[in-house]
Amino acid sequence: MSKITASMVKELREKTGAGMMDCKQALTENDGDMEKAIDWLRAKGLSKAAKKSSRAAAEGLVGVVTDGTRAALVEVNSETDFVARNEEFQKMVAEIARVALDAKGDVEVLKAAAFPGTDKTVEEYVKEMVGKIGENMTVRRTAYLEVPEGAVVTYMHNQAAPGLGKIGVLVALESSGDVAKLEELGKKLAMHVAAAAPLALTEADIPAEVAERERAVYMEQARESGKPENIIEKMVEGRMKKFFKESVLMSQLFVMDNETPVEKVVKDAESEVGAPVKLAGFERMQLGEGVEKKQEDFAAEVAKTAGV
Repeated sequence: MSKITASMVKELREKTGAGMMDCKQALTENDGDMEKAIDWLRAKGLSKAAKKSSRAAAEGLVGVVTDGTRAALVEVNSETDFVARNEEFQKMVAEIARVALDAKGDVEVLKAAAFPGTDKTVEEYVKEMVGKIGENMTVRRTAYLEVPEGAVVTYMHNQAAPGLGKIGVLVALESSGDVAKLEELGKKLAMHVAAAAPLALTEADIPAEVAERERAVYMEQARESGKPENIIEKMVEGRMKKFFKESVLMSQLFVMDNETPVEKVVKDAESEVGAPVKLAGFERMQLGEGVEKKQEDFAAEVAKTAGV
């Protein structure tokens, strides 16, 4: 069995908000596996954070750029928010976002692409900026959407500068209708995506492993009730239906009225757009999502420096 250390307990506690002894038990029961321990706490109703990404953090900026029927997102991380407010850093992220249009969602292609106005690649330019500013920076990820006809609409939440902020969204709408009306619809849908954070466009798009993980947690929760197996199965199916409804963009209730499913919002807009409208895809990029920020212990750092 893996040794359960104090640092493991601390990490699990920070990710879930559960009590120290509960975290220790969760790790013990799951042989030190952090992901399984998180699910164990959720199943027992002891976790205050259903998604560990809610505590994930990193500094930097998300950049967004659009060009007619295509658009791209990019995330560039820095160590501190101070650097993210630096005009030179902001200008760099904006340029990288423009280059991202041709990288079409491939971060390695983006890093290897030429940085505008220089003889360096994007990756080389970022490294040069690291030396200049004195803080580590990385091009973490990029996303891209394109439609043959229609519009790819962008939205930036918590905007720090034009096209730069904390949460960037792309919404792709395929249609031969009025582009201005499409963009109006797309902006509303993009704001919804920013707020509701759907996992996928349709139920079929949710990865099987994500659905199975949820099912396993619901199954364990239902068994805690002590009810018969046939009743447990019905309870789990009910919870899974709710999970899909709340996690899939097309079935989510539109945040602007909290009544109409997004699928109907798109359908109803066709009369104004003047043609059929297909919501072809979306991308949502939140700064620091999935990155754990290192928590510095200042007192320990001072002691270490002093040789205590």
